[in-house]
Amino acid sequence: MPVFRQKLVRFSLAGLATAAVYTLLYLGLLKLGLSQVIANGTAFLIAVIFQYLCQAAFTFERKLCDANQIIRFGVMVWFGFLTSTLITGPMAALFDLADWTAAVLVIALLPLQNFAILTLWVFASTSSKTEMTS
Repeated sequence: MPVFRQKLVRFSLAGLATAAVYTLLYLGLLKLGLSQVIANGTAFLIAVIFQYLCQAAFTFERKLCDANQIIRFGVMVWFGFLTSTLITGPMAALFDLADWTAAVLVIALLPLQNFAILTLWVFASTSSKTEMTS
């Protein structure tokens, strides 16, 4: 299997696992009596950490303890939040989109955006730079 396709498949599996972790945690925390805000925030934070671990180790096969990589990943998460906010807010209003349409756009566009950012920036390979200087 070509490397790009393998990364795309692994990225998709990690994304599905992250969505499952978030959903199970969120619903479980609600069942325990936590408020919606606390349950969502806690589940989201744990899911983001889980996503980082999966994408770093499983998808891109990078070391986990790289401060710059972690910061870039955090920036990517905030960029995703900004994108989803723009789509579900101002763009939905501008184009008179139904809530479900805006949500589908986010579901379709965010994975593409994240895969591109992860591949080109967060986990970009530096091996070619190292090989050139060696």
